[in-house]
Amino acid sequence: MKRLYIIKLGSTFSATKRQLGDFDQWTREALGPLDVGIDVVDVLQGASLPAEEECAGVVVLGSHAMVTDNLPWSVELEGWLTRLLTAGIPLFGICYGHQLLVRAAGGQVDYHPQGPCFGTVDVHLLPECSDDPLFRSLPQSFRVHISHSQSVVNLPQGATRLATAAHDPNHAVRLGDCAWGVQFHPEYRAEIVRSYIQQQERGLTSAGIDVAALLNEVSETPIAARILREFGRFVERRLDDTVV
Repeated sequence: MKRLYIIKLGSTFSATKRQLGDFDQWTREALGPLDVGIDVVDVLQGASLPAEEECAGVVVLGSHAMVTDNLPWSVELEGWLTRLLTAGIPLFGICYGHQLLVRAAGGQVDYHPQGPCFGTVDVHLLPECSDDPLFRSLPQSFRVHISHSQSVVNLPQGATRLATAAHDPNHAVRLGDCAWGVQFHPEYRAEIVRSYIQQQERGLTSAGIDVAALLNEVSETPIAARILREFGRFVERRLDDTVV
């Protein structure tokens, strides 16, 4: 039986994990109840990537690594994603996963020119969302949580840009008809992004970032969380369509 795989690329900060859980737990919660089974593949712990024919869908999570470091596990994962894109497997990339997915399709990733980006910000949907399976029911603007140092700087040929923000023009993209990447974190709750800011307070302050202002702007992002639930439903529909 095909399953939905959550590809885990490391863990959050130790203090955050003790208090609030880890990336895969937040993602399971955000996906909500599904009829398709879910498995977590922890790449950094040596878990093997599943075969294409085993995948009903794939969610690739964030990481504290950098895509441009080209770490061996990341290079292997990028090649696997290229094969899944060709095979038409439903894919959803979050932050690092978004960047790696776009690069697997031929795009470019690099450090954000404005430096690290953290907190809660507004994103704005583009007209291309009007018929998109995940985004078409969302309001034109909504709040999202961000936590990243690198961004997608060039999209691959044929990619569809879906959402933009003042600091990052490629906040959400679609590749083909069943693969999406979002730079923001739909799985984060407000308490999670607050913890991320607090855990990195010294570095953010050194970079000239007003930490108190960041914390003051944090709010819940229920619209962003809907996108992951929509992806889960998309995977269920695709799986139902393949059942004879």
